[in-house]
Amino acid sequence: LGYRTTMDPGRRAGALATEEHARDARKIAEESIVLMKNEKNVLRIDKGGSSRIVVVGENAVKMVAIGGGSWSRKVAYEVSPLEGIRNRAGDTAEVVYVKGYESPAVREQDVKGAKAPEKKPIDAEGLRAEAVKAAGKADAVIFVGGLNKNPNQDCEGDDRLSYGLPYGQDELIAELIAANPNTVVLIVSGNAVEMPWAKAAPAIAQVWYGGSEAGNAIASVVFGDVDPSGKLPFTFPVRLGDNGAHALCDSPVNGGDVVYREEILVGYRWHDTKKIKPQFAFGHGLSYTSFGYGKVTADKKTMTGAEAIIVSVPVTNTGSRGGYEIVQCYVSDLKSSLPRPAKELKAFDKVWLEPGETKTVKFTLGRDALSFFDDTRNEWVAEPGKFEILVGASSADIKSKVSFELK
Repeated sequence: LGYRTTMDPGRRAGALATEEHARDARKIAEESIVLMKNEKNVLRIDKGGSSRIVVVGENAVKMVAIGGGSWSRKVAYEVSPLEGIRNRAGDTAEVVYVKGYESPAVREQDVKGAKAPEKKPIDAEGLRAEAVKAAGKADAVIFVGGLNKNPNQDCEGDDRLSYGLPYGQDELIAELIAANPNTVVLIVSGNAVEMPWAKAAPAIAQVWYGGSEAGNAIASVVFGDVDPSGKLPFTFPVRLGDNGAHALCDSPVNGGDVVYREEILVGYRWHDTKKIKPQFAFGHGLSYTSFGYGKVTADKKTMTGAEAIIVSVPVTNTGSRGGYEIVQCYVSDLKSSLPRPAKELKAFDKVWLEPGETKTVKFTLGRDALSFFDDTRNEWVAEPGKFEILVGASSADIKSKVSFELK
């Protein structure tokens, strides 16, 4: 039948892999990085004060755009975390790379400059010992690990076999922290992982799969050129059993039906309602600056279903540098005819604030923000009664709240 295009045949051809694309890719990657923990300001590594930086982890050199099923890409280029760190450090610091661990499935294109791997046993203990020894002699250690696109990890068509990190990474991270208190843990993954070393780690960041400019974006945040502003889009549970689906044990092992007994209590709704403390909460994300929240106010104390309520909260940058804050607005239905979550995110706003600057963030909530689906009536329902609006920096960090009544 041939091929027929619906596009204008006179349309100008688009551009590919331009400088503008690179700038956008880097900015997106930078703003997506989530700083989860930063004790004693270990992050914002001082290049002048860190003359020897040891980078550990296979994901520091692994190409992540390739593999993973239908979303794999053969990109024009990809800056690895190690390349980005070395580029940014320049001549001010010696950057040493030590693998530390190795995955058994390494394809020719997985690691930059690597040839087809020879099949040989992996000396896990030797790799770990080498990394720990190097860490003990460093001014700063940057561990870049997590998951990859191998089967049973972040790969289409396969489920993970473990909530913990593969290839002995958890043991390696613990030993690196013990060897050097200035250890930064960067996790490359598309979902949550277990962190048995979280209390001991001084600095943790979730860097995701950052695309072509991932390495440069990571270096910008690690060295403090860019203020981290990402927030977690899901909860990091402490253990797998803290998830509703696993707590209720209703997932069949060998086929069959899956019964979602947790119903609407998915993610942070499960943790908040069941009062299970997460490792890191939904919406969590730190900054190199700090923010203060004022009291949230509402423009009315009662509303009807035909009206909307406007809530306002002043937010101030109380730190010494400019940065973004993502202000989150949750709603709690205090009395309902059907089971409801403790609270639900209904709106958020990302605001840039210079040091000392205050902006008033406003949210407009209508009937849809107060409604739930009643399966007995097969319709969305907003029941009259009392509600609370809660504003904060994460689902676990509520700064202020205000009550109102729906008539």
